[in-house]
Amino acid sequence: MDPISRANRTAWELAHQERVWADGEMLAEAAAGGTLVASERALLRDILAARPLVVHPQSGNGQDDIALVRAGARMVVGVDYSENAITGARGRADALGAACHYLVGTVPGVPLRDGCVDLVYTGKGALIWMPDIDAWAAELARLLRPGGHLFVHDGHPATDLWTWDLDEPRIRPDRSYFGRSFVCADDSFPAHGAVMFQWTLGRIVTAVVDAGLEVRQLAEYAEPFWRMGDVDAAAFHGRLPNAFALLARRPAGE
Repeated sequence: MDPISRANRTAWELAHQERVWADGEMLAEAAAGGTLVASERALLRDILAARPLVVHPQSGNGQDDIALVRAGARMVVGVDYSENAITGARGRADALGAACHYLVGTVPGVPLRDGCVDLVYTGKGALIWMPDIDAWAAELARLLRPGGHLFVHDGHPATDLWTWDLDEPRIRPDRSYFGRSFVCADDSFPAHGAVMFQWTLGRIVTAVVDAGLEVRQLAEYAEPFWRMGDVDAAAFHGRLPNAFALLARRPAGE
């Protein structure tokens, strides 16, 4: 693991350790099964109806894993490089009797064999932690069976440019849409100083195509997938992109 990824991993271990106080709240949220947003459910409805085997790289707190099982997935395997995240997610899944299993691993480097799952589900803050978007796409494509799908629902690459001003949207002077990376300066994130990576939407789609997958759907949304502290910024009021979804498929003949 490179030094930046190692430092980010340490930061997330601390972040998930500090979130222990919220475990009861997260358990209640998982029990309600409502962490998949409406656009995700719409794009995944037919796939989940077939009761797929799912892997969720960068699974974090595991809330979406339980929601996927509730929505039809036969089983979800969550993979994260934070042992604290895995421990918490496993405990919540076990408490609710959800068919979720967890592994500690990196991307690339997911400890699963080639062509083993029907659906790879990822996103919601995952891509900004990837230092190599081509390696990311190749790894997720490797896991898919022929005819299997990759689904990404994440923050739009442009959303890191918007300020959280309440009166009108503005562009942050310290960020570039075409920048390579930036340092997280948000004091509310326990890993103040963690390095995030900036990937344009075109770069993400190209990486998926170069990995041998066929893009089936690409959608952009004004509503962010998450609002830190429930901030109601003017940038979230319908004029600017704040989230996107990508559905791709591994050709059946491969």
